[in-house]
Amino acid sequence: MIDRIEEARAAALAAFAAASSLAGLEEARIEYLGQKGRFHDLMKALGALNPQERPRAGAAANRARGQAAQAYEAARGALEKAAARVEWLDVTLPGRRPVLGHRHILSRTAAEICAIFGRLGFSIVEGPEVETDYYNFEALNFPRDHPARDMQDTLFVSSDILLRTHTSPMQVRIMEKSPPPVWVVVPGKTYRRDSDVSHSPMFHQVEGLAVDQGLTFADLKGVLTAFATAMFSPDTQIRLRPSFFPFTEPSAEVDIACVLCRGRGCRLCKGTGWLEILGSGMVDPAVYGFVGYDPARVSGFAFGMGIERVAMLKYGLEDIRLFYESDLRFLTQF
Repeated sequence: MIDRIEEARAAALAAFAAASSLAGLEEARIEYLGQKGRFHDLMKALGALNPQERPRAGAAANRARGQAAQAYEAARGALEKAAARVEWLDVTLPGRRPVLGHRHILSRTAAEICAIFGRLGFSIVEGPEVETDYYNFEALNFPRDHPARDMQDTLFVSSDILLRTHTSPMQVRIMEKSPPPVWVVVPGKTYRRDSDVSHSPMFHQVEGLAVDQGLTFADLKGVLTAFATAMFSPDTQIRLRPSFFPFTEPSAEVDIACVLCRGRGCRLCKGTGWLEILGSGMVDPAVYGFVGYDPARVSGFAFGMGIERVAMLKYGLEDIRLFYESDLRFLTQF
């Protein structure tokens, strides 16, 4: 008898689990749990057992019938829930356009800068962000313990390893490997211990270097004028002011006419009508001594600009930290 009860229980559980519709489940319920079902017949058969077997068989039958009833209720609940989840698709409704991302404003500005210099004949190269003291300073005419190093706010990893403070080390690396002529721009991340509304500990630069026969300061001014008019507007004016950089002589800071007031004076340019954009100069002959170039045969110029600075000037921004806050309200404007 116990075997018949277990067989009925297993068959009922399998039938309820296999039911794929409420109608099919109801048929299985009638077959096993109905008034003329298999469990009803088993209960009637208990009366024919001898008194010693009847209690054990009755308990087994009640337990099996209860498990079958629980399985039925669970199957019915699942089928009713599935039926309630049926969704109707209206194919006439307009579709939802996916939200598309775009390049970050700094990436776009860097690409635009490199594209302009690419059209002027410069190649694009990249270099390591972790540099040696030699390439970052010494070979660029920054002697050890020279006060000019204080301008860099350097982040040192060890006494000779540092996070590059500018992309200028590639000047030396390129000239070591390549004979003149050399025409390259070097975009990349740079690092300095400085943080406020106009400075970031990590920022981006584009360094430019041209070394060839017969290059003069007039060539430098022509290249920078072509860049400024292409980057900002065709009527952009530039001016060069004397300055100092250890690896260029003579050196000059380059300003452009204010992009907002066009030189009349406003809050952005602090009333001067001009905005500083980059540093430049003729390559100091001392640098050629580190790479084996003959300063009597070749001459060259170098320039460097902050990509954040260019983007802030082009779009009239006043806080460099906006670039790194990941605020979509700001980023989606560009």
